Amino acid sequence: MSAVANPRQIVNRRSLAASLEALAASEPKPEKRRKRLVELLRASLESGRSEVRQRFERDLSGTAAVRGLSFLMDQLVRTLHEYAVAHVARPTGPVAAEEMAIVAVGGYGRGELAPFSDIDLLFLLPFKATPAVEQLVEWMLYVLWDLGLKVGHATRSVSESMRQAKRDVTIRTSLLEARCVSGNEALYQTLRKRFADEVLAGDALAFVRAKLAERDQRHARLGDSRYVVEPNIKEGKGGLRDLHTLFWIAKYRYRIDDLHELVGLGVLQEDEYQAFIKAQSFLWALRCMLHWVTGRAEERLTFDVQPEIAKRMGYNDHAGTRRVERLMKHYYLVAKDVGDLTRIFCAAIESDQKRGVRLPFTGAGRRREIEGFRVEGDRLTLDDPNLLKKHPVKILALFHVAQEAGLDIHPKALRAVRRNLRLVDSHLREDPEANRLFLEMLTSAKDPETTLRRLNEAGVFGRFVTDFGRVVAQMQYDMYHIYTVDEHTIRAIGLLHAIEQGSLREEHPLSSEIVHQVLSRRALYVAVLLHDIAKGRGGDHSILGAEVAQRLCPRLGFTPEETETVAWLVRYHLALSSTAQKRDLNDPKTIADFAELVQSPERLRLLLVLTVVDMRATGPAVFNAWKAALLRDLYSKTEEVLTGGLAGHGDAARVKAILAELRRALPDWSDKDFAAHIARAHNNYWLSLDRATLARHARIMREAERTKAPLAVDWRADPYRGVTELTIYTADHAGLFAKIAGAIAVAGGNIVDARIFTLTNGMALDSFIVQDATGGAFDRPDKLARLSAIIERSLAGRLWPQEVAAVSRGLPSRTEIFTVQPRVLIDNRASAGHTVIEVNGRDRPGLLYALTRALTELNLQIHSAKISTFGERVVDVFYVKDVFGLKIDHEGKLRKIHERLAEVLAGAAAAPQKMQPRPAPKPKKAAAG
Repeated sequence: MSAVANPRQIVNRRSLAASLEALAASEPKPEKRRKRLVELLRASLESGRSEVRQRFERDLSGTAAVRGLSFLMDQLVRTLHEYAVAHVARPTGPVAAEEMAIVAVGGYGRGELAPFSDIDLLFLLPFKATPAVEQLVEWMLYVLWDLGLKVGHATRSVSESMRQAKRDVTIRTSLLEARCVSGNEALYQTLRKRFADEVLAGDALAFVRAKLAERDQRHARLGDSRYVVEPNIKEGKGGLRDLHTLFWIAKYRYRIDDLHELVGLGVLQEDEYQAFIKAQSFLWALRCMLHWVTGRAEERLTFDVQPEIAKRMGYNDHAGTRRVERLMKHYYLVAKDVGDLTRIFCAAIESDQKRGVRLPFTGAGRRREIEGFRVEGDRLTLDDPNLLKKHPVKILALFHVAQEAGLDIHPKALRAVRRNLRLVDSHLREDPEANRLFLEMLTSAKDPETTLRRLNEAGVFGRFVTDFGRVVAQMQYDMYHIYTVDEHTIRAIGLLHAIEQGSLREEHPLSSEIVHQVLSRRALYVAVLLHDIAKGRGGDHSILGAEVAQRLCPRLGFTPEETETVAWLVRYHLALSSTAQKRDLNDPKTIADFAELVQSPERLRLLLVLTVVDMRATGPAVFNAWKAALLRDLYSKTEEVLTGGLAGHGDAARVKAILAELRRALPDWSDKDFAAHIARAHNNYWLSLDRATLARHARIMREAERTKAPLAVDWRADPYRGVTELTIYTADHAGLFAKIAGAIAVAGGNIVDARIFTLTNGMALDSFIVQDATGGAFDRPDKLARLSAIIERSLAGRLWPQEVAAVSRGLPSRTEIFTVQPRVLIDNRASAGHTVIEVNGRDRPGLLYALTRALTELNLQIHSAKISTFGERVVDVFYVKDVFGLKIDHEGKLRKIHERLAEVLAGAAAAPQKMQPRPAPKPKKAAAG
C-alpha cells in the first residue's frame, strides 16, 4: 500500500496504545474498562475520518482518501488486536492467541477503503480455532461493531483457506488481495506461499473466464450500458468493479502486486497504465464524495445527489451546459476509457496464451485476408502496423469491412485506431471515399447500430462527425431521458434498422409498413443521426440541428433536395409527437394546421418513423400503446388531407370498420343492445382507442346501465408499464374531472395521462393512467377499494380542497430536485371551436386536481384534455369553452385565466372554497364481461 502523507495527523497509534494501556491499568471493572475503550477508539476513528475528509475537500484526491481511510483502519485494528492479546485472551490450549494473524481481504486488502465501506477481515490460524482464539475474535468483533463498523469476517486456518479458495472463486479473489494487518507475519507469509503454489499455479484460464462471466452478469443486472443517467459507479459498466476485475486477472495471470509491472511485461503501454490510474482516481473521488454527501455506502449516482456532488467537485455551468451535466459527461468519458482498457487488456492476455485454448473474448483460428486486413478467427486486425498512417481512410475502411463481413474488430486494431485518431482530421473529413464509407455503414442493412457503437467507442465517430463529438457522453439532467445523447442516437438508429428488417412488426405495424414506402431512405437514417445533435448548445436544438444538417449533408454527398429533407426532419422532429399528445385530433383545424406544416406524404412517412424510433430510444417507459394510437390517428388523418381528401371525411369508413370488429368482439350482445351502445359515442371515441379497450368499456357501460349504478369504477393493472388504467363511468357535470383528480391524489395516486369522453346520453367516460407515489402500478386491492370510496365522497362534494392539498404535500416526489420553469400558453387559433390552454411545469402530487379545479372555478367547461408527463415535467393541454359554449376571447378573462393557472403551477394558489355537494352515487366495480 502506498505511503500516506503525515500519517500521525490521521491517527497516532503510539499515543492511542498508551491510552489503552493506561486504561487497563487504572480501571479494574471489565465493563467500565470496555466502555471507555470503545470511547477512546471511537474518538480516534472520528478524528481520523475528519482529517481524511478535510484533506479530500482540499485536494479532491480520491486515491489519497481511500488510502488514508485504510491506514486509519489498520492502526485501529492493530491497536485493538494488541490490546486484546495482552488483556483479554487467555492463552490456554495448543494454540496461543498471539499466533493468529489478522488479514485484510477484498478492497480493504488492496488498501482502498471508501468512507462507509465494509471492513473485510480474515482471522488466520495455523490450525483449528481454540476456545481462547474464538473468545478473542468474538471480543474484537463486538468492539468493532460497537464502533459502528460493518465487518465482514471469517476465521479459518491456512489449510481451510486453501480448500475454500479452490472451490469458491469469490474467496479466491478476496485472497488475491490479502494483506497482513496485525499478528503473526510468518503465518500470513505461509498463506501467501501456499496460495501461490496451490491455487495460482492452477488453471488461470478458468479464473479469467469466471471473472469475465461474473462481470457480464453484473452488467446485465444493472442495464448493460455505461450511459444510463443514474449509474452505479461501483458495480455498473465502466465502474470501479471493472477496474478491479482487470487487476484481479492481472494478479492471477502475471503474479504481480503493482499494476505498473504490466508495462514492463508489455501487457500495457505507459499511457494505458496512466489512463487506468486516472480513471481509478476519478472514480474513487466520485465514490468518496457520494458516500460523504449521502452519509451512507451509496453507490448509485442518483439525480438528487448529482447537483451537490458537481458543485463540491468544482464543476461550473459553461456554454449552455449545467455543472451537473459536465460532471456526468466526465463520468461517461471515464467509463468509456475503462471499456477501452478492458478490451486492450483482454487482447494482451489472449496474445499471451500459449495453450491454444480460446478465451471468451478470443478469436483464435484460421487466418485469411479481406481488402488488406487480416482475419484472425472471427475478428479483423492489421497486418501492417503503419497501414493507418499511410492510408488514413483505412481507419473507416476497417469498420466498414468488419460490418460487411460480419466480423468483430481485434482489440489490437482498435488500439492502433486510437493511437492514430489525430489522422481523422479536416482532410479525412472532406475525403469523398471516407464519407462514402461512413454513409454506407450508417445505412447498411447489416446491423448499423453495432458498427456505429464501435466507431463511437473507438473515438472515430466524434472526430469524423465533429458535431456528434460534442454530444458524446452528453447527459440531460431530467427524469425523461435515461441515456446520454450519443447512446440515445445510436439506439434510435438500431431501432430504425429493426423496423426496416421487420423484427418489430407486432409492436409497430404502421411504421414497419410505411418504412418500405419512403423514397428518401438514406435521408431518414441521417435525420435520425442528427435529430438531437445540437443538444447542450443553449438554444433550440431542433433549429440548431437543422443548421448542422445543412452543413453536413453536402459533405456526405447528398443532393440539395435530400439536404433540405434532412434539415426539415431535424427541425420538426418533435412536431408529430407534440401535436398528437397536446392537441385534439378530432378538431379539423388541428389536422389542417399539421398538414400545412408537413406538406407532403413523403415527409409524413419519414416523420412518423423518425418519431417512433426517437420515442422508443428515449426509454422503455416512454412509448406505450396509448401514444402509439395517438400517432397512428394523427398520421392517418393527415395522410388523408395530403392525398387529396378533407379532414374528417375518412372517419366514417374507419369508424365503420372499427365497429364491425367491435361487434365481433361482443358476440353475446343483441343487435338492439349493440345499436344502443354505439349511439352513445361520437366518432372521436371510436377512433381514439384500441379494440380491446373499446370492448372492455362496452361491458363496463352495459353493466352500469343494467344495475342503474350512478357510478362505475374499473381498473386494469399493467405491470409491464408500471401503471394502472382507471376507468370511471358516471353522469357528466361541471367539475367532474377535478373531483376525480382530487380523489386520486388523496388516495395516493399520480395521474400521468388522462382522456375525457362526453357521451350522447349525458354520461362521461373518463380514463386515467395512474401510478403510485414511487412510480409503480397503483394496484394494491386495499388502495383501489379506498380510491372507490374517495371518488364517491368527491362526487358527493364531501372532499375538501384542503384535504387534497394536505395529502398532496405529504406525498413523496422525486421531481422536487428539478427546476422546471412554469409556463401557461393560451391559444385561440389552434381550434375552431375551443380555447386551447397549455400548462407546463414541474409535476407534483395533486397538480392536475389543482389545475382542473381552478378551471372549474373560472367557469370554464373542460371538453377534452391531454395529460402528458415527461419525467419531472408535466404538459397538460385543456380544450375549454365558457359557460355559454363559446371560445374565450375577452382580454380580461384570458389574463385572469393565465394568472390563476400560473399561481397553481407556482404552488402559490390561495386555498379555494369547498365545492358544492351533489347527490352521492354508489360505486360499483363493473363486470369485466
